[in-house]
Amino acid sequence: LMGMQAAIEQAMKSREILGISDPQTLAHVLTVGVQSSLNDPRLFISYEPSTLEAPQPAPTLTNLTQEELLAQLQKSIHHEVLEGNVGYLRVDDLPSQEVLSELGEFLVTHMWRQLMDTSSLVLDLRDCAGGHISGIPYFISYLHPGNTVMHVDTIYDRPSNTTTEIWTLPKVLGERYSADKDVVVLTSGRTGGVAEDIAYILKQMRRGIVVGERTEGGALDLQKLRIGESNFFLTVPVSRSLGPLGGGGQTWEGSGVLPCVGIPAEKALEKALAILTLRRALPGVVLRLQEALQDYYTLVDRVPGLLHRLANMDYSAVVSEEDLVAKLNAGLQAVSEDPRLLVRVTGPRESSSRPETGPNDPPEAAPEVPKEEAARRALVDSVFQVSVLPGNVGYLRFDRFADTSALRVLGPYVLRQVWE
Repeated sequence: LMGMQAAIEQAMKSREILGISDPQTLAHVLTVGVQSSLNDPRLFISYEPSTLEAPQPAPTLTNLTQEELLAQLQKSIHHEVLEGNVGYLRVDDLPSQEVLSELGEFLVTHMWRQLMDTSSLVLDLRDCAGGHISGIPYFISYLHPGNTVMHVDTIYDRPSNTTTEIWTLPKVLGERYSADKDVVVLTSGRTGGVAEDIAYILKQMRRGIVVGERTEGGALDLQKLRIGESNFFLTVPVSRSLGPLGGGGQTWEGSGVLPCVGIPAEKALEKALAILTLRRALPGVVLRLQEALQDYYTLVDRVPGLLHRLANMDYSAVVSEEDLVAKLNAGLQAVSEDPRLLVRVTGPRESSSRPETGPNDPPEAAPEVPKEEAARRALVDSVFQVSVLPGNVGYLRFDRFADTSALRVLGPYVLRQVWE
């Protein structure tokens, strides 16, 4: 604010700014000046001659009937069950705790209960530009496991100069979403304010995989204040998240929430479903690896340690096949101390009880031996490279072993073309 005071005094002395006659141009110039002086794009000055009075607050709960509240809620919250038993919850405006308490029974019965039996959940905040701070603990609590409480944020309010701690609720109506089920949070550059705080908290709790774009970097609560008796208004953030969840004093305000998986917002849902498909397959992948190690790995004394590592790895951050392969290889090779033990991604293969072969493994069957004399000679020439180097050193190279049955037929050709 010291810097802002100096900037204001400089602006007052500037004939250039005072000489601007068009109020809209002046509002734009002042906005640029304020934002650059404080390095805060959330500050905005507007000229609104049609506004005779200061903006009125939104209608309170007591001014609306339950039917009107319900109609508002159904416009801002949408739910369905997608293919693969994936729950989908889209929130475009976060209701207040007051509204959620009033309509909690309806929400649990007609929305939440239908999502409880899904195998995973997508929380879509791509078009949620704000909401009520008091609704934050309500949403977080349904995704927080057990009946324990957790301190998730501290909010500083400038007009009252007070701080308020936000904790998860000790009890909720209905059931909480199982901690064993994955949650993906979709974000965009339009995701702002309270929605950003929810995305940030779930990411820091490691309860949600954020997929999409970096969020707006807005503010929890913006107010529009009339400047003196003029028709100019200042939009200013009046509440601030202090972010206690491992942020080191850093929050999302001004910079936005960085997604775990960055992708254009319009493709975020498709990407989220692909991630959830991969994560649903994780238990089966781990089980097949354990079976393969038990049945085939020659260093038998190291198998128990490998099985234990596989069973106890933290797979919460795995969002791609590459992530999974890197984690598996690091873990298995650390235990086995064997660089030959390698997991890799291959193309789709038919299911088989035998371990899959990779691109560098020997073929399962030798090529068929041709019947024509010339073709047999050509085959031997293609498999074996033979020469005599300087100093009368014989050189023989072959890159694979032939099948015994093939050697019986090709033996005479090998003798003449190679060995002699």
